Amino acid sequence: MAQKNSVKKRARAGTLQNIDEHTPSPLDAPPSPRRKQSPNHIYTESRGLWGDIKSLRWVVVPSSALKLLLIPLVLSVFWELLAPYVVPKGTPNPFSALLFISHKVPSSTPDDPRYQKGYLDLVFVVYYIIFWSFFRQTVTIHICRPLARWFGINKEAKLDRFGEQAYAVVYFTITGVWGLIIMSKLPTWWYQTEHFWLEYPHWQMIPQLKAYYLMQAAYWCQQLMVLLLGLEKPRKDYHELVAHHLVTLWLVGWSYLVNLTFIGNAVYISMDIPDVLLGFSKLLNYIQYDRTKIVSFLVFLFVWTYFRHWLNLVMLHSVWTEFDLLPEFAKQWSPADGVWLSWWMKYQIFAPILLLQFLNLFWYVLILRILVRAVTDAKATDVRSDDEDEGDELDAIDEGKVE
Repeated sequence: MAQKNSVKKRARAGTLQNIDEHTPSPLDAPPSPRRKQSPNHIYTESRGLWGDIKSLRWVVVPSSALKLLLIPLVLSVFWELLAPYVVPKGTPNPFSALLFISHKVPSSTPDDPRYQKGYLDLVFVVYYIIFWSFFRQTVTIHICRPLARWFGINKEAKLDRFGEQAYAVVYFTITGVWGLIIMSKLPTWWYQTEHFWLEYPHWQMIPQLKAYYLMQAAYWCQQLMVLLLGLEKPRKDYHELVAHHLVTLWLVGWSYLVNLTFIGNAVYISMDIPDVLLGFSKLLNYIQYDRTKIVSFLVFLFVWTYFRHWLNLVMLHSVWTEFDLLPEFAKQWSPADGVWLSWWMKYQIFAPILLLQFLNLFWYVLILRILVRAVTDAKATDVRSDDEDEGDELDAIDEGKVE
């Protein structure tokens, strides 16, 4: 019997040895396509620019996204250099609409330029979908993964999660600060909600506000493409995540279309700033900074309560009670005049913001459950397995999703 056991032990040990003996080195041969990878692993090797374009893999291959970004940029530079010699003076650069916002209001002054919406905005959004694809993958692969390894995170699933949350922190920090700067230039600062309506329609936008809106639209389009094209392994809440992105894009597009950009800016700020602290708290949880993450979580809880609940209720109250502050000429459905707010639009505006409040309350319950568990357990450390298929307490809450 002892001899049989020793044989079995040698067989198991030999199994590991056989892997080393018979599996070719990465230097000797390309990895097998059947090699098991992390469920969240993103395979980012390029198949050539044209192959990545046909398969839409440029969304997750940063080198191909960069090449696509450089094409119109280089063409624009050549146009500026050669146009004076080959085209009539004053001919606009056909590539500028990709790189910069368009549709400047002709009557606006150079000291106070204003922009309106137009069809070339779609071209701008398409270009910056590519930009966000490049930026996202560059940050997660070349910055976040090495940083995570430096903190001692080695499992692929955790590396992917760390990268996703670090990118979220970077993105929402940018848009949160940007949104605050823009609001400081508007009469709506700090949530002076009567100005959502008094100055309507908001079709003559300051350039920062227009660029902010279109960049946000490009970001959410890019996020939705990754999900719909199956370029990342679907999460358990795949359908909820897709629905969230669709609703977000609907809110972005509709508020932009009907010239309600002031309230759109306010909604963005109320959502983006809490997401910074959410992602930051999750990063601290991954690297096991226990005391620091508790402080961060408590700050996050306060910020979430204020921004996602109180300010959301402030905006709901404004829609319900201040809608009639609209100028009389604006209380009609007349797209040709830039006004869209007939009486029934009050309810159309109120409904999606109320839906956000319900979703936020759902996530708020999850947040409070984490707080209760932290207090009763005397610590806020996740005690579950670190397996790839298992999540984290803080991963139960994300912008628009529950894992």
